[in-house]
Amino acid sequence: MASDGARKQFWKRSNSKLPGSIQHVYGAQHPPFDPLLHGTLPKSTAKMPTTPVKAKRVSTFQEFESNTSDAWDAGEDDDELLAMAAESLNSEVVMETANRVLRNHSQRQGRPTLQEGPELQQKPRPEAEPPSPPSGDLRLVKSVSESHSHTSCPAEELRKLSWSGIPKPVRPMTWKLLSGYLPANVDRRPATLQRKQKEYFAFIEHYYDSRNDEVHQDTYRQIHIDIPRMSPEALILQPKVTEIFERILFIWAIRHPASGYVQGINDLVTPFFVVFICEYIEAEEVDTVDVSGVPAEVLRNIEADTYWCMSKLLDGIQDNYTFAQPGIQMKVKMLEELVSRIDEQVHRHLDQHEVRYLQFAFRWMNNLLMREVPLRCTIRLWDTYQSEPEGFSHFHLYVCAAFLVRWRKEILEEKDFQELLLFLQNLPTAHWGDEDISLLLAEAYRLKFAFADAPNHYKK
Repeated sequence: MASDGARKQFWKRSNSKLPGSIQHVYGAQHPPFDPLLHGTLPKSTAKMPTTPVKAKRVSTFQEFESNTSDAWDAGEDDDELLAMAAESLNSEVVMETANRVLRNHSQRQGRPTLQEGPELQQKPRPEAEPPSPPSGDLRLVKSVSESHSHTSCPAEELRKLSWSGIPKPVRPMTWKLLSGYLPANVDRRPATLQRKQKEYFAFIEHYYDSRNDEVHQDTYRQIHIDIPRMSPEALILQPKVTEIFERILFIWAIRHPASGYVQGINDLVTPFFVVFICEYIEAEEVDTVDVSGVPAEVLRNIEADTYWCMSKLLDGIQDNYTFAQPGIQMKVKMLEELVSRIDEQVHRHLDQHEVRYLQFAFRWMNNLLMREVPLRCTIRLWDTYQSEPEGFSHFHLYVCAAFLVRWRKEILEEKDFQELLLFLQNLPTAHWGDEDISLLLAEAYRLKFAFADAPNHYKK
């Protein structure tokens, strides 16, 4: 059993990057929710409001919002097409992908797939039929390239093909389509890009000079402090990149006063920026991107595109960042209850050593696993998240569950609170690649398939 002193050091230590030190909850506010003080987390059945302060708007806020609304013009993104695509994502195709990846990986590695608990083993699953399209399928290249013609991109086909990974040459355009930033109608894309880019820089001109005003200076100061702590340092510490990130985060924060800026949001800028910049430069590793040779006008457009795509992502998970971060608290509790059904032995081992899920999984939710896996793996992960309905919110829960159970052997070998927590906060993923992420996603989909629609999903 862990002593009170050992457990409490978790909350007291600084966010050191040294491998031998326990890290605090990155991005937590107020603090978010201390199980050592409160004993239990909120019930997962409780209805958590997505925007807790919305009902308390006063006239001044209404006036502010009317002048700064990020609302999209009705119908400009062919919402009907994208909604149909989300509804009709072919589960059989994805299940074929999941089974094929797990089977092939097991054969090559000569080892069984991730541990399945009794509950999961009792659920019948369809056998894999013909293999689904592999990562980098040429049909996706053709689908996106044809979308530049007079016809609209087939949204449903694009999502299905993107689930298993998007080829690098077409990833920028595909992400803009899947995120809802660009309309499915090809003829309207140039005008949409031009208008949204112009709109973003109008925000910069109107608001950015206020960053040193008393009302905004704390927000800007925190952003200015957090950006140099981000990774990869080789990219972030380039002066042009630092300035771009500061503008994006500051403008987003003052235009979304319900949450404002919260640590963790800064990490979500990086994948979009790197994917969009790689359309113009060649880089063997995404961690070593050099923007010095990119024309200023191109950088301006990339900055605007990054802002809007990040905004679309955050629209779906903003309750992660409102006061006390209720979305994250609820998801961490849901993860705990899900793992208790998937792998009761791992769950019981963590409980016996008094390791609380909030102590390691808060960061998994707050930063969408970006601090747990290399950037190249995050980009591959986001290919699927943007293809999966509610990928960054709902499906991410199952990815986190699969991610935890992936380390069951190592977890069960640790017999000490501090060593367990150190391991869970410094997981050995530095050498992970696309195959590891594909395996993780396949297992996550199998968990979703088995549990998502079960009546007693999170109940023992």
